[in-house]
Amino acid sequence: MEVETADERILLLNDGYSMDLAEGRAWAKRSDCFGVMGKITGFLSKPKDEEFSVVYRERRLQPFWRIACTANMTYERKRTFSIPVDANVTAVDIAGTKQEVDARSFALEGVEHCHDEIHREVLYDAISGVAEPELAVYLKHEAQVIDAEALAAAGADAVVVPPQAKASHLVRDVLASAIARIDADTVHEERLALHHVDLYYRPVYAFRFRWQGKEAVVEFDGVTGTVKIGGTTFEQYVDKMIDPRFLIDVGVEAVQIFLPGARIADLVISKTLQAREAKHSGKP
Repeated sequence: MEVETADERILLLNDGYSMDLAEGRAWAKRSDCFGVMGKITGFLSKPKDEEFSVVYRERRLQPFWRIACTANMTYERKRTFSIPVDANVTAVDIAGTKQEVDARSFALEGVEHCHDEIHREVLYDAISGVAEPELAVYLKHEAQVIDAEALAAAGADAVVVPPQAKASHLVRDVLASAIARIDADTVHEERLALHHVDLYYRPVYAFRFRWQGKEAVVEFDGVTGTVKIGGTTFEQYVDKMIDPRFLIDVGVEAVQIFLPGARIADLVISKTLQAREAKHSGKP
């Protein structure tokens, strides 16, 4: 099997908003974030601004994984085809050969030439490891390819959240979903291309409000500008540096793990140019 792997990349999505604007949008939702009690109180008598306070502000870079691969398989298999005919047909001549009819059909031997192409692309929340298709909205926005140093610099005024879900486990699952069991007599091509092992970081603003002794969080998306009631904050990562070794190296040993039963001697590993070219051009 020929296996083509992509370079692992870090991409930073551009932030289109300021902390002040994000806080203004979150402030407008301060009553909603306290649920039913806040709505009932607001209906009976509108809470005063001074009853609310912002006890914590956070701009963070939150990660998600983009993993994509394509499997191509070209192969042949021998088949016997049963051809139906009318009830009064006793024999059929095909290419100069007489085919006897039995039970209103005759059999032909042939070879099927087959090609399968299976594409898989999955977006995972890098904290929970759960697949979240809705993250695809961020792929429509501009992102810069950066390295670990640039990520640390970008996080000078933000909380950089490290990925908890290991890329090696996620890549294994995506590759496994693309490798189909084939019925073949002869295999001409068996190629697996891992196009993307990308760790995206997106800017998120979070504000924790306090009202009547209770606290609740409102999040503002620094890419899409949407406001989310609820959410969480990541104070535990304030002023902490990320270890750049969290990215995997998809080499021969790794691919052998991803493809159970494959022998290293049977694998041809190469690096795809796609990710390298993107890195130089600055495009995802």
